[in-house]
Amino acid sequence: MPDIRIVFVGAKFEGNIGAVCRSMANFDFGELYLVDPCPIGDDAYRRAKGGSDILDASRKVGTLEEALEGCFLVVGTSGIVTEGDKNYTRIPTTAREFAESTKKYPEKIAILFGREDTGLFQEELEKCDVLIHIPSSRTCPVLNVSHAANVVMYEIFQAGHGTEHPVPADPGERELMQRFFDDLLEAIEYPEHRKEGTRVMFRRLMGRAVPSKYEYNTVMGVFGDAARIIRRLHGPKWG
Repeated sequence: MPDIRIVFVGAKFEGNIGAVCRSMANFDFGELYLVDPCPIGDDAYRRAKGGSDILDASRKVGTLEEALEGCFLVVGTSGIVTEGDKNYTRIPTTAREFAESTKKYPEKIAILFGREDTGLFQEELEKCDVLIHIPSSRTCPVLNVSHAANVVMYEIFQAGHGTEHPVPADPGERELMQRFFDDLLEAIEYPEHRKEGTRVMFRRLMGRAVPSKYEYNTVMGVFGDAARIIRRLHGPKWG
């Protein structure tokens, strides 16, 4: 199993917190962070059943930033997706596709589940490297949060982790790659109104692709060559 932290943001019903704990116990997940949750009482423990120890050990924090400390990858979940590429924060992968990709991660992953009524806010989705969506009926497309958590954890549990994969680029390397990409957008005078969307799309691309250290070094070599050409043509403005 990869090292995964479940993060439940803004839970409004204690029963759902308990149900998430039960699913975590079913599929060998142990670490739960609750961001600004509702009060927890008897109903949560009734629903948790075999996951009551997870509920006891859960960490309650006031902000999402606190819940994400120490995480290598941030994964969001959403019941709403886009048909095209315009809304870059709502372009998803499936739970099964993501579960397969977790085999590549040796570091801690945070998986976020949002509020029962509104889900994750736009600014929370923008913090995510990957977005998961569970396909369902068009007439009733949004799952209860505890059911969605159950599906995601089942897929990760089912995927297994017996195959070795190349060591991925670490968070610092991915951030450096992102900064080089951001600088490149500035250097080529990319349209201002499109910059933020393009930055987020590049971050999501890197999150889904899980670049290895070899791939990271190759891409950074290309960025380095671009920097040298830009400096030669326009002076030392970049890189």
